[in-house]
Amino acid sequence: MKIYKKESVQHVNASLEECWTFFSNPKNLQKITPETMGFEITDFDNKSMYAGQIIQYKVSPLLGLKLSWVSEITFVKEKSYFVDEQLSGPYALWHHKHFFEATENGTKMTDVVHYALPLGFIGRIMNTLVVKNKLKDIFEHRRVMVDKMFNTK
Repeated sequence: MKIYKKESVQHVNASLEECWTFFSNPKNLQKITPETMGFEITDFDNKSMYAGQIIQYKVSPLLGLKLSWVSEITFVKEKSYFVDEQLSGPYALWHHKHFFEATENGTKMTDVVHYALPLGFIGRIMNTLVVKNKLKDIFEHRRVMVDKMFNTK
C-alpha cells in the first residue's frame, strides 16, 4: 500500500481560543468544505470534541456518487491538536492531524494528512490523475474560506 502525505499551513488572524472553538466543532466542517463535495453530517452526538468520538458523513467526491464516511477522533489535546481517522469510507487509510499554535499575530494552523487508496496500482493511478489534485483543491478552498471568515476582519 502506497501512503501519501499532504501538508498545509495557514496563519489565521484569530486567537488560539477562537480557532480551537471553530475547528474542533465538527458542525463547522461543512462551512469550509466545497459545496461540490456534497458534504453532510449524518450522525454526530453534538458534544464537544473528545477522543473516541464518532462522526458519520456523506460525501460526493466524484461524479456526484454519495459515499459514507465514518471518522473517529482518536486524540485530542485541548487548544493544541486533534486527530481524526477514517474508520470506513473511500480511503484505505486516512489519518488527519490538526495542529494549532499561538503566534504574535494570531494562530498558526498546520494540517498533516497521511492517506492511501484502495485497489493497488489502480489506486496509485487515481491518486496521480484525480485524488491528489482534488485534495489540493479542497485545502485551497478551505484556505480561502478561513481567510474570508477570520483574516478579513
